[in-house]
Amino acid sequence: MKLISLLFVGMIASAAGFYQMFNGAAVADDGNVLYAATKKEKVLMQVIEESLQRTHYQAPQINDEFSAKAFDLYLKRLDYGKRFLLESDVKYLEKYRYKVDDAIINKNFDLYYEANEILKKRIAEAETYYQEILCKPFDFTQNERVNMDYDKKTYAKNTAELKDEWYKLLKYQTMTRVLGKLENQEEAAEKKDTTVKIKVFAELESDARDKILHNYENYFSRIHKNDDNDRLSTYLNAIVSVYDTHSSYFPPEDKKNFDIKLSGQLEGIGATLQEEDGFIKVVSIVPGSPSWKQGELKVDDVIVEVAQGDAEPVEITDMKLDDAVQLIRGKKGTEVRLTVKKRDGNIVKIPIIRDVVIIEETYAKSAVIESNNAKIGYIYLPKFYADLNHTGGRSCADDIRQELLKLKNDAVDAIVFDLYDNGGGSLDDVVRMLGWFIKDGPVVQVKAPDGNSRTLADRDPSVIYEGPLVVMVNGQSASASEIFAAAVQDYQRGVVVGTASTYGKGTVQRFLDLDNILVQGYDDIKPIGSLKVTIQKFYRINGGSTQLKGVVPDIVLPDAYKYILSGEKEEDYALQWDEIEAARYEAFPRTYNLNQLKNMSAVRVAANPFFQQVEKTALRFQEEDKAKSYALNLEQYRQERSQAKSEEKIYDQLKENSDSLHIMATAADHLAMEKDSANADRYEAFFEDMQKNFYIREAIEVAKDMAGKGNALIDK
Repeated sequence: MKLISLLFVGMIASAAGFYQMFNGAAVADDGNVLYAATKKEKVLMQVIEESLQRTHYQAPQINDEFSAKAFDLYLKRLDYGKRFLLESDVKYLEKYRYKVDDAIINKNFDLYYEANEILKKRIAEAETYYQEILCKPFDFTQNERVNMDYDKKTYAKNTAELKDEWYKLLKYQTMTRVLGKLENQEEAAEKKDTTVKIKVFAELESDARDKILHNYENYFSRIHKNDDNDRLSTYLNAIVSVYDTHSSYFPPEDKKNFDIKLSGQLEGIGATLQEEDGFIKVVSIVPGSPSWKQGELKVDDVIVEVAQGDAEPVEITDMKLDDAVQLIRGKKGTEVRLTVKKRDGNIVKIPIIRDVVIIEETYAKSAVIESNNAKIGYIYLPKFYADLNHTGGRSCADDIRQELLKLKNDAVDAIVFDLYDNGGGSLDDVVRMLGWFIKDGPVVQVKAPDGNSRTLADRDPSVIYEGPLVVMVNGQSASASEIFAAAVQDYQRGVVVGTASTYGKGTVQRFLDLDNILVQGYDDIKPIGSLKVTIQKFYRINGGSTQLKGVVPDIVLPDAYKYILSGEKEEDYALQWDEIEAARYEAFPRTYNLNQLKNMSAVRVAANPFFQQVEKTALRFQEEDKAKSYALNLEQYRQERSQAKSEEKIYDQLKENSDSLHIMATAADHLAMEKDSANADRYEAFFEDMQKNFYIREAIEVAKDMAGKGNALIDK
């Protein structure tokens, strides 16, 4: 159905005229108002839908088909595990299946209100289920099974059936905990480790139930702390996600957290916090952060009050974690005073001057690996980070340039560029980054909603590194990672090594600040958040899209998850694959024989016990994924799990028996580590993670072959 037309950014009529559109409310037969949407809800619906219709790459029609998709997605997200709603609840809500499109136009929130009222009722009932079930011992000798395939599960027909589902779930969780403790005791007895207290089975079972009870008390506490903004976000995102899987609505605080993750920095104190039993607990301290430098705040400290400088402190016990974090974060140079309960029970006040906190784990790192007669550079990039808000933050393209210069100065023979699990990020940085490896030329093609495409190219003739290059990817390498890997592959600039195809995200998103769309008269509902909208699709320079298909590595390594369906193609309402005309580019003449590289790798992989075991694990994962059903008989479950335990021991033994890699910091980083103990600790952890990684080891071997330091013949 046709949406009411609005003038877009910054041009929403007059405040009074705009609000007159929102006078409707659900009315019962007796004339009483059932659900009256708030001004903020109505404005959000209007602004989000108009923004999507005008800017989305492939906006769908808002009709009954759209309505059914949004309805199904909302119910799925409302109760994904089917732990709360009954079949009768869903049937009752079915009256809205083909009314979401009308609700969008009329700014009607009846589905949202009714669904939440029903859910609140069912949550209150479920709270009594877990308490009642966990007060009695479980019998683990019965032949029962629990179904964990939530997509295929049906809603319970009645409360008795739902309660039985809760019983099986809680029994399964208790059983797995009991078994873990039981195996720890058996291992301790075998090693004659007297530090582990041996308990009889009844004690282990009782302890496990107590722990699960405690976990669910925290779980329901978090549910009760969900406010209207959380629930509204779930509803609105069910509608937004029908456009495509990467478009989404971000409430104000969620957008701030997104920016922090992408930029790798924030202004605050540098402590990771966790909500536990209604208390805000310190989980870790970021090395080099204000908390780390001040020195008094420690892991396991409980923060009970927060004061802004000399102001009165605010009690944060039982406060929602996000709200507590917002009180603790603040502008660089300002003071926050924390009232903290130490592990020994002492209460102390800790003043901390906030500063920019650098989350180093977000940033690129490099190392040098010496292997036989070769010296291989290694770069790890966890994401394509950028400073979206232009506040002087770091750029991954600039950082990679510095890492390349360090490795070049150390005269490495080849470079391995690790993009494993890199979910993407800044498109501009990808283009600049590829420029460090090529003289100039197209990097990626971008297609707009009108069908026109443009090419983003590297126009800087300077090249930082010209030597052999291996790019590592896996199934979680997405978006910007796929652009980089695809360009390296198309230019024949290097060899892509990884586990099957990459994720398959071939779309570009832009953030719209929804506050900027509102004119005067709406300050009372600000801030309303941001909208991430898919505005373009990107294509390889050879014309093919990375959407759905991803990038297939030149050399494919064994993957434990090769038979598990994953990636963009498994997401709800993902955009489809297509292709456009190839860009004009000139591939590099190969200085290596790709077929020989593949053959040499295949021989090594086939002879490697680790990769042999990965293939066996993949088959087991395939069977488990099909079943998604687990025995609730302890001995039977233990037998089913024995293969997994055996595999874990095999992997541990293989890693233990493998030769250690000779990993060093670059000369430049070594100097920095000598001056900064926090930096030294970070690099030590970085090297430890690399040490037993067989995928990195094989990538190094491929790089050695490319550099003529291995056994592969080097020719064109």
